[in-house]
Amino acid sequence: MPLPDVLLRRQSSFLLWRSASSLKAPLLIIGEFAAGNPNTLANRKDIPLVGAGPTSPGLWALAASDSGLADGIYHYWFQIENTNPADPAGSTILCTDPFATAVDWRLLSPSLPAGFNDDTDRQPAAVIKLKQGKLLAVDAGGESADFPDDPPPDTLPTNNQLVIYELPTAWSRTQGSGAGERAVGSFQDTLALVDENASGANFEGLDVLDRGRSYLTELGVNALELLPPADSFFKRTWGYDTSHFLAPDWELGFPDGQISSTANADLAALVESCHRHKIRFFIDVVMAFGRNEAYQWIDFDDFYIADPKASPADPDALTSRRGGGQQELRNGFGSILFRYTRPLSKPSYDPISGQRTDLAPARALMLAYIARWMRDFRVDGVRMDSVENVANWDFIGAFKDLARSLWKERWQNAGLAPSGADERFLVIGEELSRPLAILTQGRLDALWNDGFRERIRAAILAENVGGENFEFTVRNAIDCRGLGFAALEQAVNYVTSHDVEGLHKERLFTMLSKAGFKDEALQKRIQLAFVCLLTANGIPMFLAGEEFADQNDLFDSNGNVSEAGGKQVDPVDFSRRQDAWRDAIFRYVSELVKLRTTHPALGVIDTDFIHVDFNDAKRVLAWKRGSNTQDPLVVVANFSDYQTPNGLSDPNAEYVVSNWPQTPPGREWREVTQKRKVLPQQVGREPIFSWEAKVYKLA
Repeated sequence: MPLPDVLLRRQSSFLLWRSASSLKAPLLIIGEFAAGNPNTLANRKDIPLVGAGPTSPGLWALAASDSGLADGIYHYWFQIENTNPADPAGSTILCTDPFATAVDWRLLSPSLPAGFNDDTDRQPAAVIKLKQGKLLAVDAGGESADFPDDPPPDTLPTNNQLVIYELPTAWSRTQGSGAGERAVGSFQDTLALVDENASGANFEGLDVLDRGRSYLTELGVNALELLPPADSFFKRTWGYDTSHFLAPDWELGFPDGQISSTANADLAALVESCHRHKIRFFIDVVMAFGRNEAYQWIDFDDFYIADPKASPADPDALTSRRGGGQQELRNGFGSILFRYTRPLSKPSYDPISGQRTDLAPARALMLAYIARWMRDFRVDGVRMDSVENVANWDFIGAFKDLARSLWKERWQNAGLAPSGADERFLVIGEELSRPLAILTQGRLDALWNDGFRERIRAAILAENVGGENFEFTVRNAIDCRGLGFAALEQAVNYVTSHDVEGLHKERLFTMLSKAGFKDEALQKRIQLAFVCLLTANGIPMFLAGEEFADQNDLFDSNGNVSEAGGKQVDPVDFSRRQDAWRDAIFRYVSELVKLRTTHPALGVIDTDFIHVDFNDAKRVLAWKRGSNTQDPLVVVANFSDYQTPNGLSDPNAEYVVSNWPQTPPGREWREVTQKRKVLPQQVGREPIFSWEAKVYKLA
């Protein structure tokens, strides 16, 4: 499919798109980075942009060939009239190019007029390379995204095989003195989790990043979801306040010891390494709102709604979620909400088609955003944050359709037959109220299944959920059809996500510790939760660090997990992985992850509960995964203190599981977590132990 028109034109012209025709013509402010204290823009030129004409109203342009600039790497801004109602009206300021493919926070725009906040409102310079009349996406040192050895996409796992690893971009490690070190886990550090030939940057010396080791391969996950990697105004956060949507995060590309960010090159190297290790790369996209994004000054009212509470009748004021029969007001959580419903008052240039048409401009910005990341960074899946706050299902569907079209283009460009493409790409939405109609209408491929987290966490605490009894608390977690999902690939299950604030949302270690569990009792419940996650019907996902029982470290005055001051104030501590008992959990989880990614029975929706026992204070359930065309896989899970009397000492001790599948001739059963053979006379009759699950497969 053709590149969005705005991205195509940007290959040879400086462009600024805005709908307001009454404002002064914008200027291109461009020069070269000069290091110093402070850093400055050298050889500055102020060049007017020219209106593109009546067929492209709202578009301002300057052909690179008409700029009078020599070939080289340039830093630049656009000089515009402020439109942000929170700042002095009509003031002349410098803004970042909203379609910038790289920014450089080392060089901020000059001090602003009175009434602005110099600490928050100054904008970083955009970076571009001019070569023979073409404008190229590069980092400040000239580095660019490159994929010299990217394997074809049919080598990547299908959706029904996925185990997603949700990775934040700020990490920590505990020092020998007990003090903690906290820093950005840069793109280079993340690469070292994947690539045996890479080593850490900010976290050099951390054992999981040792050269010669691929931590994610050891763990067995085959999908990496990097929490928002687009550039953010805030340091040390997970990127949920995106500022520059088409640029990879400057800080993630700027580990200690470098003189400039190499975010474009580093991100491409990370994605290619994932592909070479048969790991799909997902990005988390935050489209409901922006923080210090350029259009907040360039064209505020057409792109943003200032305060839904003040204008509840505004077409962009309400979420797509309905509570008590009424739609709720959108929430920007401190950022400013984009408009996706109200169109412009008159036809304008459309950055996607290049035509003059009616449109809601923020939609076009976001479609260009996903086109940039799909084309230039070859992502293999998308997780959409806060779907209810994006609110417009028509736009969500258009975003998903464009992403899928670009994926199919990549597939076709690799010379592959069409079959197999659809099952290797996924657009997932986060909407915790579980609006299944968004799936049946084809607006999204999958939803986060928070009902799984709620039920499994209740189960390992011996609790029920809502009006369900304990049996159906477990049943509806293990088989997502009980919650209304129609296909395995529609439900993304998790026991922990990056949202760790709130009752039973903190890390498993923290929740169980607060409930009074420790040592073996705590470890067994974590392992039981992972058995459920990795054998349930759905796509499993877990937050980095849960595989070794990482814990929360920051709490409020009431002892609750706190993320006050930003979502990345309590990062992943990979150094805890070295604790012996945590290493045991890691190895246990790794066996289950590798089972989930390879066993055919776990890739189909078929799930049958073959045994339920609630007699004599027992809470034992057994389920079989797989249809008649796959080898069955059986899980026997004990959610109680009951254990078979003399189960360890008496060779004749047994617990009988009814309806066990037949053993085919010449085959035997093996227990996965202990990697052992099951004797024929003990099949379906092995002792059970408290708060433990066994997983059986045929060999």
